[in-house]
Amino acid sequence: MTAGETTMTGERADLAQALAKQRYFLRYTVRDLTDDQAARLTTASELCLGGLIKHVTATERQWVRFILEGPSAMASGWADEDAVASYLDGFRMLAWDTLAGVLAAYEEVARQTADLVATLPDLDSSQPLPEAPWFEAGARWSARRVLLHLIAETAQHAGHADIIRESLDGAKSMG
Repeated sequence: MTAGETTMTGERADLAQALAKQRYFLRYTVRDLTDDQAARLTTASELCLGGLIKHVTATERQWVRFILEGPSAMASGWADEDAVASYLDGFRMLAWDTLAGVLAAYEEVARQTADLVATLPDLDSSQPLPEAPWFEAGARWSARRVLLHLIAETAQHAGHADIIRESLDGAKSMG
């Protein structure tokens, strides 16, 4: 254990380990790929492997900020064309993106999330969800609920990544 590292037990350890397992599956899909391969669209969707990892990184970062700061961390601006374009760029490998850089950013976010899970005083602490058509009006999410959402989101995108990777070169990550 390194300086500042906290050993987690019980529910916190279970949540952290479940999220780590799904992150592993997602990262495993990009093993031995070039930047070009990570950017390639291999299915009818607009998703690429590097873009999925960028999206999951940004999503996890935003939800961790939500736990700490509340709904202001989720400001969307869906009526703003620049905000929508920026959101969509989060699903793409842009000219300056590298797979190594995308993975490094994901590792940093994972470390920040693990630190939060280990040190947050109460997993029951909650924040009101921002107003959005996909959230129930007036709902609040606890830190625990956010972590469960991150596990589900990461697992869903790991499945997408597995299909994209198999379409790319036949390699399978799960199964």
